[in-house]
Amino acid sequence: MNIQKLVEQWIEVSNDYDIEKYLNQYHKNAVLDDPSVGRSFKMHEGIREYFENYFIDYKTQTSLVDIKVDDNKAYLKVEFTGDFPGNKIGGVFDITFKDDKISHIKADLL
Repeated sequence: MNIQKLVEQWIEVSNDYDIEKYLNQYHKNAVLDDPSVGRSFKMHEGIREYFENYFIDYKTQTSLVDIKVDDNKAYLKVEFTGDFPGNKIGGVFDITFKDDKISHIKADLL
């Protein structure tokens, strides 16, 4: 499993706002925890809501700043730009992969 490549693909489809390709990056039972919005998003239905509300609606673009890979996990530092207050903010993702798909993400803002 090439974690670096999986992360790059995930960011690329996120920046393209392709909901189906974005959801295809996740296991159907994946969980995305985001303390910055105070919620956990479960399975494709919840992750779709998260993506539509915080990425598509705000025209959020993600740039990779740093990545550390350890076994089946990736720790990312990113920069978000978009139509939200300040137009630019840092963020982090702790991502766990299983079978070339995302099984869990903890996302937060810096």
